[in-house]
Amino acid sequence: MSKTQKVALVLTGAAALPGRVLAVTGENVSINSTKYPYIANITPTRYVTAAINILLGAAGIAAFIFLLWGGIQWILAGGDKEGTEKARKKITNALIGLAVVFSAYALLYIIRVLFNVDVISLNLNNI
Repeated sequence: MSKTQKVALVLTGAAALPGRVLAVTGENVSINSTKYPYIANITPTRYVTAAINILLGAAGIAAFIFLLWGGIQWILAGGDKEGTEKARKKITNALIGLAVVFSAYALLYIIRVLFNVDVISLNLNNI
């Protein structure tokens, strides 16, 4: 029996072992909103808001790190034409990345002003 056949046999046997699902019908679990108010107020809009804020923040931090990295490369190039060119490209790309991040944030702000929809905190009360 080849190695592949042995692995397939073991995986098939492992998949066949749990013959039934050990699910239990539970009671209705509710969250005590007075004891845990921060958990009771979690909604899908908060997840989207958090994702937008985290992604914009992470992209801004990454672009700033690449900007610093390019600056350090430029300093360490010591007049070398190729090293200076690589550093200049990295700095240019980092500045483009920062411009994209700020533009995305500005676009979200413009949407908020024009349509009265706060995309950053997903406040849809005025619709």
